[in-house]
Amino acid sequence: MNAMTYAVVIERGKRNLSGYAPDLPGVGVTGRTRAVVLRRLRTAIQWQLEALRAQGEPVPQPTCDIARVRVA
Repeated sequence: MNAMTYAVVIERGKRNLSGYAPDLPGVGVTGRTRAVVLRRLRTAIQWQLEALRAQGEPVPQPTCDIARVRVA
């Protein structure tokens, strides 16, 4: 099985961070640090892909890309 790289978005809230994977609806996590959110996202994505495969559903291919735009 080939490794896939999914884009994730991390947002800062008042008390913690949240993260989600745009290509995988339903995959979302929270955590106090960026490292925790990334670790939880990796786990949540793995679980989601395993569940899809177990149900015989297609695994969404990564299509989203992340870029930063600097403005003055």
